[in-house]
Order: sequence, then structure tokens, then C-alpha cells
Amino acid sequence: MALFAKPLSPGSRVRVTQQLPHRDKVWTNSVEGEISRYQQAKTGSWFAHSKDDQLWIDRLELRLDDGEIVVLNLDRYSVIEQLD
Repeated sequence: MALFAKPLSPGSRVRVTQQLPHRDKVWTNSVEGEISRYQQAKTGSWFAHSKDDQLWIDRLELRLDDGEIVVLNLDRYSVIEQLD
């Protein structure tokens, strides 16, 4: 689960930093935008003993300054900073 201090609400401006660990390095990417939607959504993956026997992922939808919509799958390597 992503690290954040306050509830994520639509209209809030945030910076999300995600890391992808590799064997000998870490790939880091940051994106800034306004929250359009935050939800837990199920995937097509099956996972026993979960709600509806599906794997659920935290998803954050951002609108960037240029209007682009970005959907981020949040995990333990995701850090969300409130910019407001």
C-alpha cells in the first residue's frame, strides 16, 4: 500500500514518486497532477480468500497540467506528497 498521511480526495494536487527495484539499481519516476479519482479496483488475476476471489489494487487517477490522464497502480514503493 502507498504511503500517505491524509485521505486522497478529488481536486487535491499531489506528487507521486514510484520506485521499481532492480538487481543493482532502482528506477525512480515522479509525476505531479490533480487527483481525479482514487479507488481500489480488482484485476483479472485470481487470488483465493480475497473479495470476489480477485486481486485488488489501489489505483490513483491524475490529471496532469497538460490535460493528460494518468492511472497509477500504487504499491509499497509509492510515496504520495500533498502539494496544496
